[in-house]
Amino acid sequence: MGQTLAEKLIAAHLADGRKEHVEPGDLVEVSTDIVLSNDITAPIALREFEKLGVDHVFDTDKVVIVADHFTPNKDIKSAEQCALIRRFARAQGLPHHFDVGRVGIEHVLLPEQGLVLPGDLVIGADSHTCTYGALGAFATGMGSTDIAVAMATGQIWMRVPESMRFIYHGKLAPWVGGKDLILYTIGKIGVSGALYRAMEFAGPVIDDLSMAGRFTMANMAIEAGAKAGLFAVDATTEAYVKPRANRPYARVQPDADAHYTEVIDIDVTHLGPQVAFPHLPENVRPVEEARDITIDQAVIGSCTNGRLEDLEAAARVLKGQRVHRDVRCIVIPGSQQVYLDALRKGLVEIFIEAGAVVSTPTCGPCLGGHMGVLAAGERAVSTTNRNFRGRMGHPESEVYLSNPAVAAASAVLGRIAHPAEVVG
Repeated sequence: MGQTLAEKLIAAHLADGRKEHVEPGDLVEVSTDIVLSNDITAPIALREFEKLGVDHVFDTDKVVIVADHFTPNKDIKSAEQCALIRRFARAQGLPHHFDVGRVGIEHVLLPEQGLVLPGDLVIGADSHTCTYGALGAFATGMGSTDIAVAMATGQIWMRVPESMRFIYHGKLAPWVGGKDLILYTIGKIGVSGALYRAMEFAGPVIDDLSMAGRFTMANMAIEAGAKAGLFAVDATTEAYVKPRANRPYARVQPDADAHYTEVIDIDVTHLGPQVAFPHLPENVRPVEEARDITIDQAVIGSCTNGRLEDLEAAARVLKGQRVHRDVRCIVIPGSQQVYLDALRKGLVEIFIEAGAVVSTPTCGPCLGGHMGVLAAGERAVSTTNRNFRGRMGHPESEVYLSNPAVAAASAVLGRIAHPAEVVG
């Protein structure tokens, strides 16, 4: 019996090196290539690390700490947390500690910097660590205690997940991309539809999908309950990785006779932009069913849709337009490099002339942290990944998830809108 992508990637990292084959349900100890934490989760991990009585991390090149959630620091508590991780990073001599001025949203930053590569096994104290599955890496989120152990030993145990394969056919319509594919998929299977499974994405539509679209889909695999969201390495992956890689990497492919718990075929021929209504990512409907919903805020950015391609899509809609007088439009580039590229391409000028604000890279409003917290009764359309009750602020606020072009069109019209309503 052949193996899925998840099974092959895990088997390649078995700590004892004596097995070459794993089965779903196996409890295995694996070696990690990257151990990731951020300014919210790292302080917890560091306290547990101290309890272990270990003086040094297992490998300074493989421990990454990104201060992206509450930075630049929004208050004294967040400043204290960042001060703690700065002291640790300096004491340990960590080369991959990213702070203000160098920072980006972690799941945009690490691939951009070439820190995660195909064939890697990555664990992070953030549920959206699954983003790196777009690169053909097995990447998953874990608790801060697990991260502390991995920082000390370079190893962690996990249960091998079952795998589901999603095959997308047809041709994407204008203004439809990775965000719409994953929203539609979550709407189809539900927020528990892939619980502790690996979602493997394939098919002709995926073959033509950009890396930005793949990152978006892998990022939101966790919103279906998945352990990982995975793409096989192809020419698109290679074109992204080769200029960034400074170490060897593995091009892992699933076997033709691999066993999947479920195979789901999806025809995208008639798929339009999708919107997830409050208060679950599975509450998905076509954008046409949301056109009567007025909004107070539009957020374009996040680890889901904060890449240059996402900002370009929003700029195509906002160019020559004005943000509705009753709407606050917030644009957040996913990294300093994305910000710089957007500046050089004239996108920032388009955003500002339209009446939007452009923020430094931060998770900020996605988790109701800062840079766009909602008040009671307010509604936002957002390119983020979660719309749970109170996710972006007051428990009586509402968040609608969409792609960047829909968010931009909604900002212009003051209600959730199809981009074609603004630009034709």
